[in-house]
Amino acid sequence: MGNQTSSINKETLPIDTTFNLPSNIPVWPQGGEFASGIIDLGGLKVTQISTFNKVWTTLQGGPDNAGATFFEPNGVPEGFVMLGSYTQPNNKPLFGSVLVAKDDSSTENGVLKKPVDYTLIWSSKSQKIKQDNDGYVWLPTSPDGYKALGHIVTTIPEKPSVDKIRCVRSDFTDQCETYSWIWGPGKKIDDKGFNVFDVRPSNRGIQAPGVLVGTFFAQVGDTKTATPLPIACLKNINFLNFSSMPNLTQIESLIKAYSPFMYLHPNEKYQCSSINWYFTNGALLYRKEEKSNPVPIDPTGSNLPQGGTNDGAYWLDLPLDKTNKERVKKGDFKTTQAYIHVKPMFGGTFTDLAMWVFYPFNGPAKAKVLLINIPLGMIGDHIGDWEHVTLRISNFDGGLKKVYFSEHSSGQWVNASEVEFQSGNKVVAYSSLNGHALYPKAGLVLQGVSEVGIGVRNDASKSDMVIDFGLGFEIVSGDYLGSEIIEPLWLNYLRKWGPGKDGPTGPKLKRNWSEDEI
Repeated sequence: MGNQTSSINKETLPIDTTFNLPSNIPVWPQGGEFASGIIDLGGLKVTQISTFNKVWTTLQGGPDNAGATFFEPNGVPEGFVMLGSYTQPNNKPLFGSVLVAKDDSSTENGVLKKPVDYTLIWSSKSQKIKQDNDGYVWLPTSPDGYKALGHIVTTIPEKPSVDKIRCVRSDFTDQCETYSWIWGPGKKIDDKGFNVFDVRPSNRGIQAPGVLVGTFFAQVGDTKTATPLPIACLKNINFLNFSSMPNLTQIESLIKAYSPFMYLHPNEKYQCSSINWYFTNGALLYRKEEKSNPVPIDPTGSNLPQGGTNDGAYWLDLPLDKTNKERVKKGDFKTTQAYIHVKPMFGGTFTDLAMWVFYPFNGPAKAKVLLINIPLGMIGDHIGDWEHVTLRISNFDGGLKKVYFSEHSSGQWVNASEVEFQSGNKVVAYSSLNGHALYPKAGLVLQGVSEVGIGVRNDASKSDMVIDFGLGFEIVSGDYLGSEIIEPLWLNYLRKWGPGKDGPTGPKLKRNWSEDEI
């Protein structure tokens, strides 16, 4: 056997603890198939399993050199079958799920079939690593017209039974891609060695039918894998009826259950505000052809040009008189509203609640060079600033799975197991000083070479200035809801919200409006 450790079961690892939300998932209002536990992909029913049997554990390699643990789904309902194993790095509490499936079609060729064989991808038997046993990673060989959706991991060299897993008919599958490293025997990715990655649908967005399965991809060799991968994701061919998506009453319940508390920095001079406050306090609409004659914006945005493109013909700006300009620039956090866009994701198996907030002004940046802080003058200044937090919610049970924090022109997804909560299951977000990037934790984040202490400062901290996104929110868009949602006029103003090259566009012109965040 490989170099085992007899004390492996005596060590306490983060993954030995299963993460649960601070409070129980609420009982959601009834209606449709949302949170019913099973989603019909058009003849293939799937359900989400988040309880597991441990198969194999290694205590080294991967993130933080903490190893990884490989699992099989436990408690699979009668009639449902496994599509692949689940794995996770040991440096985080157990928090994940994998789909199992049931053929509910009436077609001659079933949607699910057994593999015809297995290929051994890799074994730890000859590896000198800390582990509880030898591990064997297998790839199912699918029948013609079918695809494998995941691997099987065992602790014996004999091939698994073909009864253990099912492959899926190709028309119910979609191409997938790798996106984050789970494990390898070394402390970092080895382009010539063995690596394990998370996978997700390659095409992701509000019109994309690809479904996240929760399995992983394992390979030996070049990590810049040519597509398509030898495993696939599922496809919801029933996607456009949106039967698994929450209705308006359920959406409001989700918002109240999970909506963030956002803390401004105690020294924040440039607070957020509602759009109504900004417009009623003197914000101006400029037209390129008459830029010397700006006009006040109607409180409802009724005089804003609608549609079109960001062609530079119009822009917004602060009031002209200096006193009012400085007052509006500072915003008023007590008026802030969260403007919510409801998005189907992963073929309607998840709901993304993108929660947008507006700041009249984005303040100047400050650099940190070792122990010295250097003001950067007007660098980073611009009028109008949009930031957002996105909650990713499972449509199987209404559970919060991930949170996206926008950070300037990018951002990060954070598992629900790693965010801060307050008042039950409500997420905490921190808005950075002046720049308003959003972070899951308080503290200093450097944009730059943070390892040597050089970069642009992003300081975040709690203060008395806190906004509850669950109060006074407005659901501004959700295409699948049809006429139930009337979009505000300002949302379809598609020009700049500030003058000059740094003037930002509104939410609808952001790539993530119709696509995934990253």
